[in-house]
Amino acid sequence: MNLILGPLLYYWSRDDVLAFYEEAKSWDVARVYLGESVCSRRHLLRLSDWLALAEQFAAAGKEVVLSSQTLIESESDLKMLRRIVADGRFRVEANEWGAVRLLSGAGVPFVAGHTLNVYNPETLDVLAGLGAQRWLPPVEMSRTTLAALLERAPAGMETEVFAYGRLPLAYSARCFTARHYNLPKDDCQFRCLDHPDGLALTTREGEAFLTLNGIQTQSAGVYSLIGELPALRELGIASLRLSPQSRHMGRVVEAFQAALAGETGAAEKLARVMPGPAVDGYWHGRAGLEHSAENHT
Repeated sequence: MNLILGPLLYYWSRDDVLAFYEEAKSWDVARVYLGESVCSRRHLLRLSDWLALAEQFAAAGKEVVLSSQTLIESESDLKMLRRIVADGRFRVEANEWGAVRLLSGAGVPFVAGHTLNVYNPETLDVLAGLGAQRWLPPVEMSRTTLAALLERAPAGMETEVFAYGRLPLAYSARCFTARHYNLPKDDCQFRCLDHPDGLALTTREGEAFLTLNGIQTQSAGVYSLIGELPALRELGIASLRLSPQSRHMGRVVEAFQAALAGETGAAEKLARVMPGPAVDGYWHGRAGLEHSAENHT
């Protein structure tokens, strides 16, 4: 299995983004997803900047995929999507069905992102017919459901699984981070910059509940399948997606590489650099905020 660096879901300063990806060039990942997939107001990096980074990663021997925006809300969003599709140098991750339509119409092979919500082999067949060569299951899909789906998956369709990071659960036309600060979305003052790993949301009892990331809602816990590598191999999963975090991402990659190599203690190494508690409930068909270790002690 290959390790993959997923798209940056948070809003960081331009300098922080460029420094992060400069370091990432040396990480042992086979593929890098680049681009803004969450909010069109996040534009400290323009498309030309993402394309420049893409060329640098390609020169460093990494496969590059451009991630499209998940929620298209305006004509300017659509124009940006058309520019990404028309570039032609790099594969594109389609994160909504409008992108699928444009990519298919242009005859461009693409990656079907997890937000396309593929829950059955019939939908996967349709995507394969439209040009999808790789797909990601929805993040809440269990191992059992995925195994049944893969038994009838189209030949040659590669499967990539979200294996690490706060789970991207939902998207909204409203900006929850702006709302937290009593600001309108159109004058959000880019407060996402103050929360490089999202804004923690707790219950009235003070328990971790969710993470707010602009228009995106994430899990409070950090999803980790580092202990599920044998099961993932058995399913024939080709790639494991690791979602970027603001600190120690290189050590996250190293921990997963150690686990893939069969080294002991990799999960413990990973736990030391996670920005929240580990969860893997969805993988086991349970509540998403659960963790398997807690159910076997």
